[in-house]
Amino acid sequence: MSIVTIIGAGVMGSALCWPLADNNHTVRLVGTPLDDDIIRSLNETRIHPKHQRELPPSIQPYFVDDLPRALEGADLVVSGVSSFGVHWFASQAGRHFTPGTPVISVTKGLFDQPDGSLLTVPQAEDAWLPDGLKGKIPLHAIGGPCIAQELAARRHTGVVFCGQDARLLNWIAGLFRTEYYHAQTSTDPIGVEACAALKNAYAMGINLVVGEHEAKGPDGLANRFNPQAALFAQSLVEMRKLVEWMGGDGNLVYQLPGAGDLYVTVFAGRTARLGRLLGKGYSFAEARLEMAGETLEAVEIINSTARAVTVLEKAGKANWQDYPLLRHMANLLQGIPSEIPWSRIA
Repeated sequence: MSIVTIIGAGVMGSALCWPLADNNHTVRLVGTPLDDDIIRSLNETRIHPKHQRELPPSIQPYFVDDLPRALEGADLVVSGVSSFGVHWFASQAGRHFTPGTPVISVTKGLFDQPDGSLLTVPQAEDAWLPDGLKGKIPLHAIGGPCIAQELAARRHTGVVFCGQDARLLNWIAGLFRTEYYHAQTSTDPIGVEACAALKNAYAMGINLVVGEHEAKGPDGLANRFNPQAALFAQSLVEMRKLVEWMGGDGNLVYQLPGAGDLYVTVFAGRTARLGRLLGKGYSFAEARLEMAGETLEAVEIINSTARAVTVLEKAGKANWQDYPLLRHMANLLQGIPSEIPWSRIA
């Protein structure tokens, strides 16, 4: 059995406790500086406040100040932080990492650079690690459709573990695999991670028409599945262009990391709610106020990708005409009045 340290006690990081505990690993769940209330609740009641479930008895909660102790002897480190915590995870928590000990992340994000390139989470982590550790920590990630509460309920879940070393990657995936947690592997981390991030962006776009329907109210037996399907198809078209431009395999867009993950994200979570609010006619500022306190990773993914496309278009390397839905979403987030460009949708 192995020792696994999860850093980030939020909904997704903590959900990974269940398959690891079911495989009899020693699991240390460490809160970030924002997770003190969660760790306190776990210490007092064993109930995770975001899951409303009791953690398996073998899970050991740690406050962030105990991070060095929680990392002692760890065979694997898991990053469960949000995209806004990646810099902290790599630059601050990373000071306590041991060279050669692998890290795997469930974080979804893209980080635009001045030249118009986009970094995936593992690439950003490597860039932000302390100088003495850059290139010395094997970095991996998890993509694919996984609603955290369903994983904690042991629902069948298919995901993709990605990294560059196939042998090490399969060992890591083996730590997690159970009769309900089905982990494939891919040596295309750029493709998997680009899909993982972009589906958050496009799930918001698809939910715009859901919000429109809710605002207008019932209309006989007519729903809005037709426009949702059209936007779903357009999302895959644009995602494939972006994944291939970043250097990933575009075919992943039609598999678990892309279409599969986009499907579940359309139906639940913060990204879906944001899209519905914008579709109802809320400005982004109004929607943000309505969702105060919630982490909206989709917003930064849309903005980062839009900034990258803008830089590349100025350099003659991209064309906004290829991304009408992305541009529409970026306009909404910038407070620019915009209608869904149906004439250019697939």
